[in-house]
Amino acid sequence: MNSTHDLRRRSAAALAAFGVAILLGGCAAQADPAPSADEITMEPVADAVALLPDELKDGGTLRVAIPTNEPPTQFYREGTQDMTGINPDIARLLAGALGLDLDIEVTTFDTIIPGMSAGRYDLTVSSMTPTEERMEQLDFVDYVQMGSALAVPTGNPQKLAFDGLCGKRVAVLKGSYQLTVNVPGFDQACEDAGEKPLEILQFQDTRQAVSALLSDRADVVYADSPILGYAVAQDSKLEVGDENDFAPVAVGIPHDAGTLDAIAEAMSAIIASPEYEELLADYGLESMAITEARVNAAQG
Repeated sequence: MNSTHDLRRRSAAALAAFGVAILLGGCAAQADPAPSADEITMEPVADAVALLPDELKDGGTLRVAIPTNEPPTQFYREGTQDMTGINPDIARLLAGALGLDLDIEVTTFDTIIPGMSAGRYDLTVSSMTPTEERMEQLDFVDYVQMGSALAVPTGNPQKLAFDGLCGKRVAVLKGSYQLTVNVPGFDQACEDAGEKPLEILQFQDTRQAVSALLSDRADVVYADSPILGYAVAQDSKLEVGDENDFAPVAVGIPHDAGTLDAIAEAMSAIIASPEYEELLADYGLESMAITEARVNAAQG
């Protein structure tokens, strides 16, 4: 668990290399972003704080579910168990805007919604795309936009693209948007064309999926483009192939939490702040910025 006061800024040189690697899909291995001595903070937003339930105000702590190690969206600082990355950084800004301390609870992506239903977390910042199915259990407030992509062996020997996945071994994350929303559409297209459906291999995190690809247990990995961009930057045996259009990802909040209005107000203030722009620039991912914290804007 991490406090809002323990975030360290990354060095400009390391992040410049990291950003170039992500944006260009460079094949040379790059170092992880290195922390420096400064902190990112967000002052409390009075209008958001006023909307918080008394129980959460009195408790003083925001419990946020974050998935396991997936650079650059979330990862451990070198030699520590402290989480950083886009999602933990957004969680820290959100806790600051609400005038609360932050507890980050690290878990696997597919256990987040059940954990929210069981009352273990107040919200999640986990690159979760708001879908109609997920909205049956959670409310959502957009915070960035993110694309999906295919990772393939360097040179793409099978010439794989989104319109050529029928019968291929496709590695995905359990519970992911790619699996739950996009794969059924691919399967239907394959059926309509008289071809075999995708052979889906499910993994807990992208590292496991990439390992399956590199060991020839999968033909392709289908996951969030920033994560695959980072993986490609670390391994010259990989490249990013086809990419989907960007779609929003959102903070997930239990329906009965009573915090939706407060979180929407806080996120609107964050998106309009220089801290938001600075955070994304640190990772070379300015293209993920959005201009509006939409509430329950279903995708897929």
